[in-house]
Amino acid sequence: MLTLRSLLNQYGEDLGLDPKRIPSNTAGSHFVEAFAKAWTEYNNPRAVVMFVVQAEERNMYDQHWLSAVLKERYPFYVYDTPMFIRKTLAEIDAEGELLPDGTLLVGGKAIAVVYFRAGYTPNDYPSESEWRARLLTEQSSAIKCPSISYHLAGTKKIQQELAKPNVLERFLDNKDDIAKLRKCFAGLWSLDDSDIIKNAIEKPELFVMKPQREGGGNNIYGVDVRETLLRLQKEGTDGNGAYILMQRIFPTVFPTFLIRDGICHKDYAISELGIYGAYLRNKDKVIMNDQCGFLMRTKISSSDEGGVAAGFGVLDSIYLT
Repeated sequence: MLTLRSLLNQYGEDLGLDPKRIPSNTAGSHFVEAFAKAWTEYNNPRAVVMFVVQAEERNMYDQHWLSAVLKERYPFYVYDTPMFIRKTLAEIDAEGELLPDGTLLVGGKAIAVVYFRAGYTPNDYPSESEWRARLLTEQSSAIKCPSISYHLAGTKKIQQELAKPNVLERFLDNKDDIAKLRKCFAGLWSLDDSDIIKNAIEKPELFVMKPQREGGGNNIYGVDVRETLLRLQKEGTDGNGAYILMQRIFPTVFPTFLIRDGICHKDYAISELGIYGAYLRNKDKVIMNDQCGFLMRTKISSSDEGGVAAGFGVLDSIYLT
């Protein structure tokens, strides 16, 4: 955002664009604030923040940026050692130890906050070593981002369950708030719904099949929806729980210019806006519950997938009109 605003400060008049129409996005600083508050709440000045990363990490730059901002704004040091370390799940298994009071030690350092940037795909668990590391962190008193319960709450199956009648009422009392939330829901169904399965086989272009996965490249679209549903029907019901069906969303398409390898292409694109949030709680005490910036992703309209790291989409900026 800063780069685009800087460009418009210099060339905005020539382009007829106002840099003040680009909203500020303070996601990084808010994330760092959440880390610092969690570290403070843990109340152990010897403890550190641990980034859990992949062995061959491709997303290291934004991670290092968070580390740099954390070091700059909250220069807590533990005997001349920075307050954050980076470890793979395998390294946690090899170096980790759980003390009787619940303290997690990794490489001899007490861990206050565990920030998972790995552990979201089956590929992150190639052996029992990685599963032992995940169990060790969950058994500890370290603050997890996310905890295993919150991680599971983000799966597609939980989203589908929340869309069922009378489920939101378990968590919210205000009827107006419940109605507003339901208005935002797309259609979500389990594969046990025979009527929806019949509709999806007849009109697969109106549905998306989603597995319990994250990271892009895993959803099923178009005629593949029909073929997958027919295959699952032949195989029996055991595989049904691995997927949900979702109403396909058709967002507004707009013309844009895309540059790749120095070559400019004109194409049609769609964008998706995601809102970040940070929530920190100690038992019943809510310490932080804030909106923390946003992420705008854009992809060509002909692409089903949209993951940036997966290579389908790009990071984009917002210009208010």
